[in-house]
Amino acid sequence: MAELAHKRASYEDVLSAPSHLVAEVLDGELTLQPRPAMRHAAASSALGGELMPPFSRGRNGPGGWLIVDEPELHLQADILVPDLAGWQRSKLPRLPDAPYVTVPPDWVCEVLSANTARLDRTKKRPVYARDGVRWLWFIDAVARTLEAFELTDGRYAVIGSWSDDAHVRVSPFEAFELDLAVLWADVDLAEQ
Repeated sequence: MAELAHKRASYEDVLSAPSHLVAEVLDGELTLQPRPAMRHAAASSALGGELMPPFSRGRNGPGGWLIVDEPELHLQADILVPDLAGWQRSKLPRLPDAPYVTVPPDWVCEVLSANTARLDRTKKRPVYARDGVRWLWFIDAVARTLEAFELTDGRYAVIGSWSDDAHVRVSPFEAFELDLAVLWADVDLAEQ
């Protein structure tokens, strides 16, 4: 008896997913994850709050970037929703008038959680590399770490790993010193 063909997930599957879940399509499979936990969202929001003024708005920084929280990316047949993504304005001068972006970002940050770490590291990371996302950051709000990578010859090379209250200058945002303690401040309040 012939095996039934597996139906590849599509954008229609993403649109039909329950609104309380994050829907992504990777390698033709629909993945559904719960919305991020508050400590996850707090770390992501804090990072965006630190980077947007100097890089998106040029306030006390060089400007030249468009940084967005949870954009829906359509990269070839894959649909991804990173926690943060950034485009150099020379590549994407303004956001499209659509619910998603088809231009690969220059930088992506994924905030890892128990539910998403495996997917972020093993399924999404190769898609970002395939589509030329030059810089990839992983933040772990529980372990209080930042890992940064740069795409070199189609593979991600480690730029560095930092933790706790380190003050760092990390590509592509090395013009600004990031105090990692800011990322965990609201996480610490949630644990009290």
